[in-house]
Amino acid sequence: MGILILLLIGNYFYIDNFAKDDIYYDIKKLPPKKVALILGTTKYVKKGKLNYFYKYRIDAGAELFLKGKVKALLVSGDNSSKYYNEPIQMKKDLIKKGIPKKYITLDYAGFRTFDSIIRANKVFGLDNYIIVSQPFHLKRALFIAKKKGFRVIGFAAKDKKFTLASYRMFLRELFARAKAFLDIYILDTQAKFLGKKEKIDTKKEKGNGK
Repeated sequence: MGILILLLIGNYFYIDNFAKDDIYYDIKKLPPKKVALILGTTKYVKKGKLNYFYKYRIDAGAELFLKGKVKALLVSGDNSSKYYNEPIQMKKDLIKKGIPKKYITLDYAGFRTFDSIIRANKVFGLDNYIIVSQPFHLKRALFIAKKKGFRVIGFAAKDKKFTLASYRMFLRELFARAKAFLDIYILDTQAKFLGKKEKIDTKKEKGNGK
C-alpha cells in the first residue's frame, strides 16, 4: 500500500512539472492562436450551488476571444444523457458573455480530458491551440496533448485554493494523473468515440479576408 501511495504521488509531481512552463497566467503574455479548447465541467454542484471551476473557465475562454487572442472557441464536455449536456450549457453562457455563436463549436463527446484532447485533433483538426482550465487540470491536459505530439499551451482560469473543493480535486487528480500515465505509456488508450470530421469557424481579420 505504501509503495502504491508513493507511486501515485511521484507520478502526480512528474505530470505537475512536465508542462508547467507552458501555462500562462497573464493574458498579455499569452501568444495568440486560432482556437482555444475549453474543458468542460458541471455548472452546478450539490444543492444547485454554482461550480466556480466552471464559471472561471467560461470567463477565461470569453476573455481570450474578446481580447483577440483566439478566433474561435471549442467547448468539450460530457453529453452522456439528454438530461446532462455540458457543451450546450457552456455555449449558452459564452453567448451571454458576448461571444457570437458562430465561433463556438461544440464537442459533445468530451467524456473525459483524454477524449477531449484526442477529438480536438482527430475530429476538429487541431494540433496547435490553447487549452483553458484551472492549473491543476491544465497540467494533465497539457501532458496528454504534448505526449500525443500537439503544439499546445495553457491559459489558466482562476482557481479556488484552500477550499474543501480544492482538496477534493487534489485527491481526484492523484488518480486521474495515474490514469493519464497509463493511457499514454501502457494502455495505448483511444477516444471512446470519434465520428466524422467537423469544421471550426474562425473569426476573419477585417480588411484582408484572412
